[in-house]
Amino acid sequence: MRNGVKEEKALIEVKNVTKQYGDFFAVRNINFEIKEGEIVGFLGRNGAGKSTTMNMITGFIEPTSGQILVGGFDVDKKPKKVKRQIGYMPEGTPLYSDLTVKEFVNYMADLKMIPRKEKKAAVEKAIKSTGLESVQNNLTKILSRGYKQRVSMAGAIVGDPKILILDEPTVGLDPKQVIEIRELIKSFGKDHTVILSSHILSEISQICEKVIIIDKGEIVAVDTPENLEKLSEKDQIITIVVEETEEKQLPSIHEEIQAIKDITFVEEKEDGSKEYSIVAENGQDIRKEISTTCAKSNIIILEMKQQEVSLEDAFVKLIEDRPEYSQKEIKKIQYEKEIQELREDKSAKKEQKQAKKEEKAAKKAEKNKGGNK
Repeated sequence: MRNGVKEEKALIEVKNVTKQYGDFFAVRNINFEIKEGEIVGFLGRNGAGKSTTMNMITGFIEPTSGQILVGGFDVDKKPKKVKRQIGYMPEGTPLYSDLTVKEFVNYMADLKMIPRKEKKAAVEKAIKSTGLESVQNNLTKILSRGYKQRVSMAGAIVGDPKILILDEPTVGLDPKQVIEIRELIKSFGKDHTVILSSHILSEISQICEKVIIIDKGEIVAVDTPENLEKLSEKDQIITIVVEETEEKQLPSIHEEIQAIKDITFVEEKEDGSKEYSIVAENGQDIRKEISTTCAKSNIIILEMKQQEVSLEDAFVKLIEDRPEYSQKEIKKIQYEKEIQELREDKSAKKEQKQAKKEEKAAKKAEKNKGGNK
């Protein structure tokens, strides 16, 4: 409870998780939480550690160190209880080509051990939810790539798991199919917690309400798309096309608007109008001031637009200056971290021991005091 508001418990907790293959660290000391009902995007370049992390959450691979809790259950200690809560769609839509759509979803229901009396309704619901009714009796091998993605999703969603994990769900799709799959994922978010992996920035920003950026096996940022976009805001850039008078040229407004950092001439158009680039300090929106000042100076504005900041800008800013470590250096960093954790653990145990000793002495003193009365 904080300030009278009940805090929502995390559905997924990833604590100091590392996955190591020999001397190679696929992910290193990652920490994050996902709450129930969130649609969360894993964003990172190919090979950043997205799929490794998702596979560890599902229990498909084990972490080298650290702990993953799903619904309060440890993935390593209670794998069956964890897997019952998760529907997983792997990258590449691996399907059994000689099964029909309905047979495949039935097979996935069997793997999830959905009770016989509930299976038929669960399969029908999954097929309907993914828009597969018209092709449910077709073999999966004759379907388009977009429908194959839907079949894989139906396999993940059958049985209504709490959590859906979708690994690169729109790879290889045409623009129309991408839009359809995005809308489908958004609809899942009404009743499920969704984790979506992608290296496509526009996809993450359009679907997800929280973004986890991972790079070189490390978590770089965890925030909303809007907050991450704000990170890349520096000076605001405004592109403006104007018709000037001989008496008044656009650069003259620089003296009247203090927030203008710079005005640069870009080009003269065929109709005689001129394009300028205006830089405003500290991300300020000064378009209203520019309009008012130009009107007073008889400078006609034909076009004015503010440069948009995107999630891509934030992503580039967060990863471009990250240091490159050799595997030897990473191993040394990891070793030093483990030593520090051991020291902190030893210190904590020592403090606990001292606290118990003092508590025991206090109780003894209290008892003696009562006996002397």
